[in-house]
Amino acid sequence: MSEPLNRTTNPLADVAASPEATARYLADIQRVLLDIGKNLESLALETRVHCRDTHVEGDRWFDAWMRAQPVERALRDVLKHVEGVTKGLEKSAYKRRAHDENVTAVEKKRKEKALEKSRKKNPPQLNTVPGNTGQQVPQQEDMRYGNPTSIYDLRNDRRSA
Repeated sequence: MSEPLNRTTNPLADVAASPEATARYLADIQRVLLDIGKNLESLALETRVHCRDTHVEGDRWFDAWMRAQPVERALRDVLKHVEGVTKGLEKSAYKRRAHDENVTAVEKKRKEKALEKSRKKNPPQLNTVPGNTGQQVPQQEDMRYGNPTSIYDLRNDRRSA
């Protein structure tokens, strides 16, 4: 088995631990890849010109063009992959920062969830006003909507909520 990664043997451990350092590192790699992409674009253009100008005696006008297509397609695919890698680097830097923000928000979310759970288990009791001790407010008899009732209470002109 392989040895687990630790900070003393892996130089990128410090970079991976910080979202800012990760973003800087990935931006550096992206700059290098963009430079490589520019070089590949000029290489593709020069290769296209050279391959399309290479004629053999007896060729029709499109034979050189047909022979150049696989080479051009291969270079176009490489450019597309380099572009995809640079976009992926940018996306991964964003995801790394979002991960750190989510980790810092977990504790707060858990506290809120626990508080909400305790509120549901123990609803707050309404305190009576000191001057109203022992007195109850008479309830109105003519309330149409009150506590939910069953369908059997509809006969007595009470309606369910």
